[in-house]
Parts: sequence; C-alpha cells; structure tokens
Amino acid sequence: MRIENYEAEAAVLGAVLVDGTLFKELEVQEAHFHDGRHQRIYRAMKQASEASELIDMVSITTRLGDAIHQVGGTSYLLEMAGSVASTASMKHHEQLVFAAYRLRKARAYAIRYSETPSEEELNDLIANLEAIRGTGAVIAEKTTYDYLLEITDEMVAPADETSSCLTTYHDLDEMTGGMQRGDLIIVAARPSVGKTAFALNLAAGHCKNGGSSSVFSLEMGTKPLLRRMISAEGSINGQKWRSMAFSTADYEQAFHAIGEIADWELAILDQKRTLMDITASIRKRLHDDPDGQHLIIIDYLQLITPANRRERRDLEVGEITRELKLLAIELNIPIILLSQLSRGVEARQNKRPLMSDLRESGNIEQDADVIFFLYRDDYYQRKEDQDRLEVIISKQRNGPTGTVELGFLKAYGRFVEVGE
Repeated sequence: MRIENYEAEAAVLGAVLVDGTLFKELEVQEAHFHDGRHQRIYRAMKQASEASELIDMVSITTRLGDAIHQVGGTSYLLEMAGSVASTASMKHHEQLVFAAYRLRKARAYAIRYSETPSEEELNDLIANLEAIRGTGAVIAEKTTYDYLLEITDEMVAPADETSSCLTTYHDLDEMTGGMQRGDLIIVAARPSVGKTAFALNLAAGHCKNGGSSSVFSLEMGTKPLLRRMISAEGSINGQKWRSMAFSTADYEQAFHAIGEIADWELAILDQKRTLMDITASIRKRLHDDPDGQHLIIIDYLQLITPANRRERRDLEVGEITRELKLLAIELNIPIILLSQLSRGVEARQNKRPLMSDLRESGNIEQDADVIFFLYRDDYYQRKEDQDRLEVIISKQRNGPTGTVELGFLKAYGRFVEVGE
C-alpha cells in the first residue's frame, strides 16, 4: 500500500472538475491530500462551494488566480479532468486517498515514538493509531429491517439489559429513562453550584451498578477528585482534607470508601486537553473493553482545545459538541459534557438558567440530546440551612422537560433523593 497516491488524488479532483456537483459527496478534506498542488485546488473548490458557485474549470481557475501557475497551470487542470474515464470511480479513488493518509500519519506517529520511546509515548502512539484507523473508513449502513429487528429485541430483552445507564436517582430516571446510549448530555451551571460534584455522583452510581465510568477532567487533578469521591462515599467533611484533621470515625469510613472505590471500573484522566486526545482515549477505552457498559464524563466543555482553530469561539465550540455527539452515536455510549453558563443569568431577578445562558449556546443547544441545568437557591441567597438542588431538564429530545429536586449534602459533596 502506498503512502503517497498522487494518481488517486488527481482522479478525485478530476472527477469534481468534470461534475462539480460531486464535491458535496466528498468526505476527504484538504489535510488528507499529500500533494501541495492538490491541497490548493481542493481549497479553491471548497471556497467556490461555500460561495454557492458552480465548480468547473473556469471557477477554479478564477479562484486560484495567480496561484494557478503554482499548481501546474490550466494545462494540469485539463489533464486531471481529461484522465477521468468515469466519475463513478470517484468514491473508490477517495478511499485510496484516505488509505495513503492513514499510512502517512501512522508512519509519522511511529517515527515520533521511536525518537523518544517511553511508556507515555507508547500510550499516545496506541491512542493516535486507534484514532486514525477509522479516518475515511467505509461503514456499512444498516437497513430499516435491521433496525426493526433491534427494536424488537430491545422490547423483549430483560429489564437489566436496557439501552440506558441509570442515574440512581429515581425521579430523574423516571423522567429521562436514564442516560441513553448515543446521547450527548449537557450538564450546565454557574461556577461552584455543583457541576463536578453532580458528575462524580453519576459516575459513582454507574460504577455501583456494574458499569465503567471514565472521567476526563480538564480543571482538577485526579487526586482532588478521588478525595471528593471518598468524602461522598464515606460521609467525610470535604473541608477536612485541607488540615487532615480526621477523627477516628473518619479514618474508618475513608478506608472503607477507598476499598469500595478500588473495586469500581473507574478511570479519571487529567492529562487530556485536546479534542483529538479525548476522543482517541475514549476509543481506546472501548477497544480495550468492548463489552463494558461505558459512561463518559468530560469536565468541562470550555476548556477543551478543538482540533481546528477558528476565527470565532462559538465555531470551535460547535466543532467540539458535534464531534462528541457523532462519537456518542458511533460508539453507542452516553457522553456527559459539563458546561459553564454565561454571567447573563446574574442580571435577572429569576436566576434559574435558560437555554440562552449557555456560553456559545447555539451549537450546544443543537447538538445536545439532553440539557440539565443545575440551580440552588442558597447559591444566591446564601442561606446555609438550605440543602436542595434543582435539576432542570430544559431539553430532552425524546422525553419530557421539567424539574427534579435532589437533596445536596454539601459537606460531603453527595446528592441524595429528597427525604433520605
């Protein structure tokens, strides 16, 4: 297999020059081409498409302008178009372009590892190879009949083989049916309301039910998060970790909690910062444990570095949420994505969050299947005796909206059913 397939690249671009409408069927991007001339030509085609122009020899030559000489001149464009016997082969040639790209990237990753071999670099190599393996891969589409058979099987399956991960909070599960596979779930709140604590409670509950929870933390380290989980499980005041002034009962409860947590299928990853690193790590987790009941939690959206820098932050956020939504569908897992809210909520008399309070909200609102807003009265009124948190289900693609009230034991960072 070749790592530089100039002929396949030229065949793809030539097919588009013959029939400009084929451009919208392309899955390759500029980066997948190896030849710099082909990258320039593809870029001109994309610009023409975005401007709703007809893609043909004239429009591409015009778009290239003086750069036409850098790509071989008009004669090279004519040569590419003239070499196309049939545009029906375009998708096959596109797959050859993808195959060469995958091999080039694999070689680059392998060379980087060979230059500085280490355990960390090896893990990165494995994750990167896993990530690029699916680039451009052809996935056979299921037929309607296949899906109908799956639905039939799900209807007659035992109750413990559902397609969701329960939150362990009865009222919340009643409204949502649990965290559904393939869903992107947004949990949003103002700072210090309890987003991370709520997410850790969901991760813990999932582990207790026999599931596997992966928490990607971009804000806090692994040890502080584990301390929070120990406090929640062992009913230990979280402030005591500052002074380490524990009572005898605290030690007993902490060691018991540590023993329980050690048996969970729990992974906390605090070194993944980019969208590519996070998605590659998720793929590796599922590859290593394909039969596990996985729950992914990412804390939080605004700290993720996108794969491509854009001129506006809302476009970067849109890329992140779209990629995570597609990943949830592809891997058939629920992904919980924590998000900050804008300061706009502070200016209103009723400070319960609204959709418009989501930072860079348009894309988040569009891509999310479920949106939870967390709200506490005592966050604004500073009433120490209140211990309630509202989970406001502002959007649910396949279910009702509404509010579920939970008890919040702030000292322990634990959420409970009201009345417990």
